[in-house]
Amino acid sequence: MSTETAHRLVLASASPRRLDLLRQIGVVPDAVDPADIDESPQPRELPPQHALRLAGEKAAAVAARHPGAFVLAADTVVACGRRILPKAEEEKQARACLGLLSGRRHRVFGGVVLLSPSREGDVLRRSDRLVRTDVTFKSLSHEETESYIACGEWQGKAGGYAIQGRAAAHVRWIGGSYSNVVGLPLFEVAALLRGAGFPLP
Repeated sequence: MSTETAHRLVLASASPRRLDLLRQIGVVPDAVDPADIDESPQPRELPPQHALRLAGEKAAAVAARHPGAFVLAADTVVACGRRILPKAEEEKQARACLGLLSGRRHRVFGGVVLLSPSREGDVLRRSDRLVRTDVTFKSLSHEETESYIACGEWQGKAGGYAIQGRAAAHVRWIGGSYSNVVGLPLFEVAALLRGAGFPLP
């Protein structure tokens, strides 16, 4: 296996936020190849299990298309108790999510999986991390909720909000990794890459 092939990194995600976060720590993937998988929760599946399972399935799907490369995949799950909040696609969903988050603490689980090439060739080594961040929202007024809905940044976001955007004005407290809430826990990702032998800046 050549050095160039051994150090080829594929990001298994369509999220521009994850790409930007990787660039923040000086890591630029050689390819971005989103995985097209069913992201529906399984019966009785808890939020942390859901996040790690989806990250693993994304990594496996993409690794099959990129033999010999490092493949990094992630999934972000926003949870209220045992309830997994959706990636809001409609205003009704976003309002429901904000109603659940208003004035209370919720959890954000980030599942990260790295599949690495091994000396055996076709055998892939898997390493993973599950990261939890606690986030508390202020109590949102009707006007604040409607203003946030109108800005549109909630579209496609887990839990119906983007902490790196206007929603930051409503976050009273955060415990844990901020980048995990954005979409990729950078400390853990760097540790996974370093441990697998991928060169970091």
